Amino acid sequence: MASINLLVFFVLSHLLPGKEHPDNDELFSLLSAEFDLEVHVSDACSSCHRRGGQCVHNKNVEFYCFNPEKSAIGCAVILMIFVSFIIWQHYKKKYASSNLLARNSYSDPSSRPEVEGGNVYFGVPVFSYSELEEATNNFDPEKELGDGGFGTVYHGKLHDGREVAVKRLYGHNYRRVEVFLNEVEILTRLHHKNLVSLYGCTSRHCRELLLVYEYIPNGTVADHIHSDQATTCSLTWPTRMSIAIETASALAYLHASEIVHRDIKTNNILLDDNFCVKVADFGLSRLFPNDVSHVSTAPQGTPGYVDPEYHQCYQLTSKSDVYSFGVVLIELISSLPAVDMFRQKHEINLANIAINKIEKCAFHELIDPHLGFESDNGVKMMTILVAKLAFQCLQQDKEMRPSMDEVLEALKNIQSGEDAPEDQEIAYDDAAILNVQQPASLDCDEFGLLKTKRLPPLPEAATDNWTSRSTTPNVSG
Repeated sequence: MASINLLVFFVLSHLLPGKEHPDNDELFSLLSAEFDLEVHVSDACSSCHRRGGQCVHNKNVEFYCFNPEKSAIGCAVILMIFVSFIIWQHYKKKYASSNLLARNSYSDPSSRPEVEGGNVYFGVPVFSYSELEEATNNFDPEKELGDGGFGTVYHGKLHDGREVAVKRLYGHNYRRVEVFLNEVEILTRLHHKNLVSLYGCTSRHCRELLLVYEYIPNGTVADHIHSDQATTCSLTWPTRMSIAIETASALAYLHASEIVHRDIKTNNILLDDNFCVKVADFGLSRLFPNDVSHVSTAPQGTPGYVDPEYHQCYQLTSKSDVYSFGVVLIELISSLPAVDMFRQKHEINLANIAINKIEKCAFHELIDPHLGFESDNGVKMMTILVAKLAFQCLQQDKEMRPSMDEVLEALKNIQSGEDAPEDQEIAYDDAAILNVQQPASLDCDEFGLLKTKRLPPLPEAATDNWTSRSTTPNVSG
C-alpha cells in the first residue's frame, strides 16, 4: 500500500499547481471528483477492429492491422502451394519418360474436342473422331470384327478407299491410355512383313481413343481351327507349317528389337487372303532391353498361354513368349483350343494334354488325324517333330526352353526335311505306342533340333517315355 500511496501523492502533487505539500482535504476532494476521459482512435484502426484485427505499430511507428486468423490461413495456403509444387515436380519426373506422345507430338490443346486429320503422332497420321465414326458407319455392330481385353475392332473404309480395322478402346478401362501409347510407340518403330501395320490413330485428347490398322481380311488362326465354321481343309498341314514359321519369324524379330509381345495366341495371329501371317495386338507388349535378365511385372496375358514361371515369379523374359508359342504349335498340330472348360479337369489346359501325350510318345492321341497323320508319312514325321519342339517350349524352367531364333531355325529345318531321321519308316506296335527312330538327345546333329541347348532327352526305345522338367505345367495365369 505504501507504494500506491506514494504514486497517488506524486501524481496529485503535480496536478495541484503551487501546492508542493497539499493537505489531505485537497487530495480527497480531487480523488472524489468526476472527470471524462476521451480516447481518439484513427479511422484505419477502427476499421481494423471491426474486421477482427488489432492495431499495431511497427518499429518506424507506422500503423498496420494484424489479424491472427487470416495470418494462419495465409500460412496454410502458402504451405499447400509449396507441397503441391513438390508433388507435381515428382509426378512430372516419374512420368516424363512414359508420356511418349506429349514429348514427341505437336501442340494439341486439351480444350479442343478432337484434332483434324493431317497432323502426325510418332510418324503416323492423326485421324479425327468424326472421320473414323463415318468410316465404321457410326461403329455399326455389324461391322464388328472382334473384341479383346482392351477394345473392340471394327471394319471401316476411309475417304481414300482404304479398308481399315479400327480398334475402339474401352472407355471404362483405366489402362486404356497406357495401351494406346504402348501400341503407337511399338508399332511405329517396327517394320516386318509378318507384323500388322498401324495406319494412324486419334489424338490422345480426343473423346475416344482409336487405333487404325491395315485390314487383314481372312480372320485369325483361331477362326480357322476352332470356330464353328472351321474345317480342316481350310488350313492344310503345309499352310499350318508356314503359319508356324512366319509367326516364329515375327517373334524372333520382336525379341531382336528388345520387345516381348506377352500375349501370343491364335486369336492374335491374323491371316491375309494368301494365309500369310500378321501378328497383332501389342497392348500388353513390353520393351525388354537385351542387357537385363528379366523385367519384374505383374503377370498378364491370356489363360492357357501364360508362362507358368512368369505367373509364379513375376519375372517376364523373352522365354515367356516362347512358352506361349509352344501352346500355339500344339494348337496347330492338334486343332484343339488352348483352354476348354468342357474337358476333364486335368486336361482343361492344352499344355497339360500335350506334355502328357508327348511324354508317353502317344502322338497319335494328340495330332489331328485329318491333317494326314496316318495317311502321309511326311506329314506324320513333321507333326511329330513339331510336337517335340513344342514340348521343349513348354518346359516350366525358362532356362530349358530354346530361344525364338532357335525355334525358327528348327521349324525351317523340319519344313525342309533336314531334321527327319534317315529311317522314316513309322509304325505302331500292339500297345499303340509310336515307333520312331530317335537319337538319345536333341543335341544330336542328325536330328538337327536346338543342338546347343541342354534339353530333355528323347526316349532311347519305342516304349520309353519322355519326362518333362516341368513340375507344375498347368498354370495358366
